[in-house]
Amino acid sequence: MVKELVHDPILLAMKSETAAKDDLQKAQDLADTLSAHKDSCVGMAANMIGVRKRIIVFDNGGEYMTMLNPEILKRSEPYETEEGCLSLLGGPRKCKRYKSVKVKWQTVDFQTRIKTFTGFTAQIIQHEIDHCDGVLI
Repeated sequence: MVKELVHDPILLAMKSETAAKDDLQKAQDLADTLSAHKDSCVGMAANMIGVRKRIIVFDNGGEYMTMLNPEILKRSEPYETEEGCLSLLGGPRKCKRYKSVKVKWQTVDFQTRIKTFTGFTAQIIQHEIDHCDGVLI
């Protein structure tokens, strides 16, 4: 179900809690909401729809990918960039990102995965994990 977006920076700055099996509907709601905003958004974290759980969904080469409880294990090749955010009003903001990130997460079947992502996909993942950690750009 498509949910309303949260724009309150105080709520968005709160850290998210570990996602569990009973949060799978929230993950689907997040994917539905991202799909509804596909023209202006490439990734979302659950707190963007008012759910303080470590769940992100993002465009991974044309297909949506869901990560439960994602964490970055390794970062390499830092660079400066600008990003916008559907939840934050105003234009793009400067931030530091990494060209490559090694991420550990759980699938919707709660299988643990570890993979290195690069380029724009790595940037999206970093942005969404920042949301989970209560970090605003």
